[in-house]
Amino acid sequence: MKAMILAAGLGTRMRPLTDHCPKPLLEVAGRPLIVHHLERLRAAGIKDVVINVSYRAQQIIDALGDGAAHGVNIAWSREATPLETGGGIRQALPLLGDAPFLLVNGDVWCDLAPSSLPTLGDDLAHLVLVDNPDHHRAGDFHLDARGRVHAEGTPRLTFAGVSLLDPALVACEVPGAFGLAPLLRRAMAEGRVGGTHHRGAWVDVGTPERLRALDQHLRAEHHSRV
Repeated sequence: MKAMILAAGLGTRMRPLTDHCPKPLLEVAGRPLIVHHLERLRAAGIKDVVINVSYRAQQIIDALGDGAAHGVNIAWSREATPLETGGGIRQALPLLGDAPFLLVNGDVWCDLAPSSLPTLGDDLAHLVLVDNPDHHRAGDFHLDARGRVHAEGTPRLTFAGVSLLDPALVACEVPGAFGLAPLLRRAMAEGRVGGTHHRGAWVDVGTPERLRALDQHLRAEHHSRV
């Protein structure tokens, strides 16, 4: 299985930290955030990784190269202007191929083992959902007792920014900038989206404060193991 890491965002919520450094290269516990993703993917046996880049793209490419230093093979999808999540995936399809792939938002930290996710079967997507954080109390979607995800209904959970996707979800869309959420909701209406409630560690590293909190947590965790 291949994976795609979304790394094309402008990082506006992280300013001033991202004025001169793209968000994926911001350090957490001594390593760039995106390197944590690469290490987790490699540990899961996923070696082929597609990364989309736009804002300060060359900085990210120069830092990671072909991925060999991290035990993976990186293919780069360059976006002249950010294409949003859906458009970014659509442009990267020639690099991803026809098989389901793991999609990871570059600005989350999650201890989920990708191997724990089920195969898609007839579904177009399988979403990892987490308890609603304080900064997003309303949540995103409803996960029913059968493991199906719905746009409406309660209780609600938050999309963790980690999912398995079938390329068919976006393959018929016109190239350009578009969001992924409307396509997911359409697939939910067709009964073709499953979900997993992840109860482990997860952080949306969206602000300097949350970046610092994650850094402190991981350093403390490492110190306790040493």
